[in-house]
Amino acid sequence: MRAVLQRVSEASVTSDSGRVSTGPGLVALVAVKDSDTGEDARYLAGKTVNLRIFPDSEGKLNLSLLDTGGEVMAVSQFTLYGDCRRGRRPGFSRCAKPDKGLEVFNIYVSEIKKNGVKVKAGFFGKHMDLALINDGPVTLILES
Repeated sequence: MRAVLQRVSEASVTSDSGRVSTGPGLVALVAVKDSDTGEDARYLAGKTVNLRIFPDSEGKLNLSLLDTGGEVMAVSQFTLYGDCRRGRRPGFSRCAKPDKGLEVFNIYVSEIKKNGVKVKAGFFGKHMDLALINDGPVTLILES
């Protein structure tokens, strides 16, 4: 499982299914590969809420989402597992099938909620427009 976390001032996702938005916190672009399990989702969710990537009163990256009360916008993005090593078209053979991807992604979202962090999710399997204001910028890649 792979996630790209971006610290944001605000974010929104829009599709033909509607629009969701969040305040300060993180955007988590999340990809599930074929061998991932709920354990991978729980691990990444724990990392997401506990990473100390928000500034304290001295400007040092010492605070987590749990400390700041920030929110998460979780967006499924299978293209994070696109293999671009050969040719000009990425291959997606490592990606989980949609049913499994949704199941593991939902565990990730649920685990974040269990930690008391507000989380909103994009629209799984839909074309989405993602708007965000990157804060810092702070962008990190997590893998299980």
